[in-house]
Amino acid sequence: MEWLDWYNSLNKPGWTPAPKVISTIWMILYPIILVTFSFVFWKAIQKQIPAWIAIVFAINLVANLVFTPIQFGMRNLPLASVDIILVLVSLAIGSIAIWQHYRWVALAQLPYFITSTFNLDSNR
Repeated sequence: MEWLDWYNSLNKPGWTPAPKVISTIWMILYPIILVTFSFVFWKAIQKQIPAWIAIVFAINLVANLVFTPIQFGMRNLPLASVDIILVLVSLAIGSIAIWQHYRWVALAQLPYFITSTFNLDSNR
């Protein structure tokens, strides 16, 4: 079964966006993630923020990148759910931590956080 047929066969909430809408949203989110995460890493390298904040953002980035292979490659919904929880928790911790240094970075994560919650609901 193709991944899209498999995805469409999942029991998802009625408000889950269509796959084309999801891909469009991520085409917008990934540049935001690139800019904000790069900024965090750069500030950590410059020692303008504690290194642990960048580590939290790095954990989030890795968790984000492995979601698609877990969800659509392995089709492992329980593991994908655990991964999304890691994405959400690391994003929340990173946003709270960076808030006192660069509020714009924390605020820029809100669309990413909201969109990631759709993935959690899709894995029921």
